[in-house]
Amino acid sequence: MRVVVLLLALTIFTGLAHAEGEEQPEKIPDIAYLEMKPKFTVNLAERRKYMMVNVQLLIEGDKYIEKVKKHMPLLRHELIMLYSGMSVDDLQTMEQREALRLKTKRAITDALDKYDNSDGFRDVFFTEFLVN
Repeated sequence: MRVVVLLLALTIFTGLAHAEGEEQPEKIPDIAYLEMKPKFTVNLAERRKYMMVNVQLLIEGDKYIEKVKKHMPLLRHELIMLYSGMSVDDLQTMEQREALRLKTKRAITDALDKYDNSDGFRDVFFTEFLVN
């Protein structure tokens, strides 16, 4: 009887020690990409020049997707105002386009914070970029 109790206790202790030593996998946050449809097409400062850009928003957490969708007209307005009238010379290099991406991210964050909050919005990406 003592042997059975001792074996049972040893089995339980070993199982607990193993469970405590295991690392729990980190929970990967739910992320989604939300395309701002339709693509942005805006006139540039030069005559007969335009920019067309496809903007994708990175949203972390499914609960924030609907919030961002609710404010899509506001976000589109802010970006149209940001992009309209830019010069072709301001959009030529990779560094200039990256700077515009960061300005886009800031404009979206500021707009969301003004009317709600920017929780869940993480980043913005250009998946198409054309200057003509």
